[in-house]
Amino acid sequence: MSALWVVVPAHQEAARIGATLDALAVQQDRDFTLVVVDNASTDATASVAHDFARWAPFPVHVLSEPEKGVGCAVDTGFRYAIANGATMLARTDADCLPRPGWTAAARAALRQGAGLVCGRIDARHDEHGPLGRAAFRTLVRVAAFFGRIRPAHWRRHGYRTPYRMHAGNNMAVTAALYEAVGGMPRRPSPTDRLFLNRVRRRTTAIVHARAMVVENSTRRLRAYGLVGTARWYLDRGPGRHTEDPR
Repeated sequence: MSALWVVVPAHQEAARIGATLDALAVQQDRDFTLVVVDNASTDATASVAHDFARWAPFPVHVLSEPEKGVGCAVDTGFRYAIANGATMLARTDADCLPRPGWTAAARAALRQGAGLVCGRIDARHDEHGPLGRAAFRTLVRVAAFFGRIRPAHWRRHGYRTPYRMHAGNNMAVTAALYEAVGGMPRRPSPTDRLFLNRVRRRTTAIVHARAMVVENSTRRLRAYGLVGTARWYLDRGPGRHTEDPR
């Protein structure tokens, strides 16, 4: 039984999850177990995951989480992994492409004493040209800066370490720490930020691993435009758009 389990929450991702699974199949470190959590999908997301499981170079479990919400899906997947022996947990999303060294970097950071590992995100090369990818990187930097200066994130509120933006689609955490902080909030959104702040109140063992890279979907940028996407990343909601940019 592998110590590292990777969780991929997926809602209506039949068209995209295949590329994510292929990216996981070519990881340099494939000594992990994969959990795909089908989150109330009505398309063929679960079927794609089951088909992948037939030839995957690692064990694959496909779960169903009927309560829609990424926090619900992640928490269900992580708790399932822990119940089945996981001591290290990693997560990416079903529209993302982990680079080949992703699981190796996550394992190395956790073995070196990190409780929570935050990786680096970049834009997928198959969705936008150079200008779109540059816009995405700029938005990420702006959101990270906003997070650092936001008064609610200051250490005077009981946090043990300064705020550093944490992308939920590129994270790793020890099972012990996950349980100690009460897990991923199932609601309300944004659950990733709430989880990070739970960890910040518990430990200083939060590291940023530059070798742990995930290529992020830029479809929100295409659907919302630059200003709308900035609103989203700055926690101002989707505006006139729906929360789901499919």
